Amino acid sequence: MSDPIALSGAPGSPYTRKMLAVLRYRRIAYRFLPPSGPALAGLPQPKVALLPTFYLPDEAGELQAVTDSTPIILRLEREHESRSLIPADPALAFLNELIEDYADEWLTKAMFHYRWAYEADIAKAAAILPCWRGFCVPDQELAARGAMFAERQIGRLRYVGSNAVTGPVIEAAYVRFLKAFDAHLTRQPYLLGHRPSACDFAVFGQLTQLAEFDPTPMALTLKTAPRVTAWVGMMEDQSGVEPAQDGWNDIAALPETLIALLTEIGRVYPPVMLANARAVMAGAAEVEAVVDGQAWSQQPFPYQAKCLQRLRSSRADLEAGARATVDSILAPTGCMALFA
Repeated sequence: MSDPIALSGAPGSPYTRKMLAVLRYRRIAYRFLPPSGPALAGLPQPKVALLPTFYLPDEAGELQAVTDSTPIILRLEREHESRSLIPADPALAFLNELIEDYADEWLTKAMFHYRWAYEADIAKAAAILPCWRGFCVPDQELAARGAMFAERQIGRLRYVGSNAVTGPVIEAAYVRFLKAFDAHLTRQPYLLGHRPSACDFAVFGQLTQLAEFDPTPMALTLKTAPRVTAWVGMMEDQSGVEPAQDGWNDIAALPETLIALLTEIGRVYPPVMLANARAVMAGAAEVEAVVDGQAWSQQPFPYQAKCLQRLRSSRADLEAGARATVDSILAPTGCMALFA
């Protein structure tokens, strides 16, 4: 039996929650290390300090600090055979990748926006998040840490595009997503059928904050989509689920509720991703786009340009028949703009 995988993170990180839930569902042994303290002594440092940080051996057996959740999921797929998160059908697997990317790179805009745009949410985050890096400090020091953290995070809103103009766009998109997902859960328990896929855990990660931590979206989520709130609680630990081999949707007969979710993705995600990629390529100082008929601006985000390129490469790598199937599904949703 291999040694447990070591990772460090915090409950306020949606990607930490995403990956812990992945490890639980896949029944992969792990050691969860607090984001500060003696347990991290001597471990390698990531190039960019993000949570969660996994400590995994490279090809030479040297321990490395890695932080990008999607490649880590794919590595776990290669190294652990059972309870896969990737559908066997290549076209459905691509839809899984697309929805995972939307959750990681768009739904996180809602998470970040609500947390740092409303006073009640700022106050809770500033009070609680610093505690997860150490409880045993005087109140005055904890308050100072919280104020410093909040100031830094509010300053980073420009990276996700949250401002007075775009805030209503983000919030309207979140409500539409909630309604579409709630409707989908009347048909099946997971996004792509009756067993979880990687995209379920990506959506779950963002919703752990939106539906369970930050007060403004938490109340909104419960009021708008009670099934979604319940789903988040269940997704925390799926280790007892016994997935059927044929538990994923038939690519030839996808439920209309999934098409509705893809249509919501196509409504908001492509214009931002495309404008960001253009800005990064041109070395522009600002991303300018129109989302749902409204002006959108944010600071360029090079990582999301890489995400778009990765999606395009995955589609291009599909066998011709699978690619044609994907294109026919996405054509009426607006998502094909990503690949134009």
